[in-house]
Amino acid sequence: MDKESINHSINITERKSIALTGVKKIDSFNSNEFLLDSNMGYITLKGSNLEIVKLDTFQGNVSIKGTINSLSYSDKYNKQKDESIFNKLFK
Repeated sequence: MDKESINHSINITERKSIALTGVKKIDSFNSNEFLLDSNMGYITLKGSNLEIVKLDTFQGNVSIKGTINSLSYSDKYNKQKDESIFNKLFK
């Protein structure tokens, strides 16, 4: 099955768990942030006590539990997300 043809959906339950489909890979994660590459762009999930409950790489399904504070999409992920204050000021 081509991962580009997998439908993308997100289901958040009471900010305590999230189930995602259409995930190509998890680029990085820790207990406060997940960076996921989906067929709709990069997803940054932020929260606390985050941990993977289920990971199905063949189907592109991921389930995460913890306190969910934010979720955002971007078309490209900038690996230099920890920019200095000077770089931000002079853009």
